[in-house]
Amino acid sequence: MTSLILRTATPLLVSLMIVYSIFVLFRGHNEPGGGFIGGLIAASAFCVLGISSGPQAVRSALRVPPMSLAGTGLFFAGISGLVAALFEQPFLTGKWYFPETELDMKIPIATPVLFDIGVWLVVVGTIVAITLVLAEWGNN
Repeated sequence: MTSLILRTATPLLVSLMIVYSIFVLFRGHNEPGGGFIGGLIAASAFCVLGISSGPQAVRSALRVPPMSLAGTGLFFAGISGLVAALFEQPFLTGKWYFPETELDMKIPIATPVLFDIGVWLVVVGTIVAITLVLAEWGNN
């Protein structure tokens, strides 16, 4: 049985942690942070949710199996490395694409960002899967 204070504060705390995780993810290309640290923050948010409401609440909040997240992240990270092969460059060479918008703004799309998103998904999926297995094993 968890405390009423923890159960009441958890939705706000988890939301703030996820938003901060995404901030750290996108900030990490030019400053400290990135996919790994952002993924750990997001996984910690799901662990807090699991502590306050149980493993089933985490599974329903994710809506997909955690290892599917990890597999999708591994796919994104691999694809970001293979893009350079299309240009006959070494694996994981960064590529940037600047599509023109109607407002004459250039929004960069970069393979390092795709790699960081893949790492974020792998870390979140793996840590949450391990935590859920341990939580469900401890309840037996």
